[in-house]
Amino acid sequence: MRSRFARLRVRPAHRDEERTQPRAEEWLLIEWPRGAAEPTKYWFSTLPAPTSIAELVRLAKLRWRIERDYQELKDELGLDHFEGRGWRGFHHHGALCIAAYAFLAAERASLSPPAPLSFLRPARLPKGFKPRGTPRTA
Repeated sequence: MRSRFARLRVRPAHRDEERTQPRAEEWLLIEWPRGAAEPTKYWFSTLPAPTSIAELVRLAKLRWRIERDYQELKDELGLDHFEGRGWRGFHHHGALCIAAYAFLAAERASLSPPAPLSFLRPARLPKGFKPRGTPRTA
């Protein structure tokens, strides 16, 4: 998937006549595919100002991956076939569908290893973080 993107810091204006101060600046991300007469998609983002355009695009397009997973859960694994009435049954059905999907994803990964999955990196711990139950130091 390839496209052209532009970003701009803007202040959204929605019912600003009721506000005493202007809204904070946000990112406006614009997608304009090659060959298109005009931009096709727009996103607002409240990420900090120093955020790179690559990170903005990665996060905006992450939704596409999630939508594809959801569509596959419905089409291939029957997530949308539940016809019961109780929350417990629905929860059980959903959990089994997701477990089956995880198994299929692991099998696919073992057959043709994908590029390293950058979105699965561990979270950074804040400075001075001490897990619960660690002994206090003097």
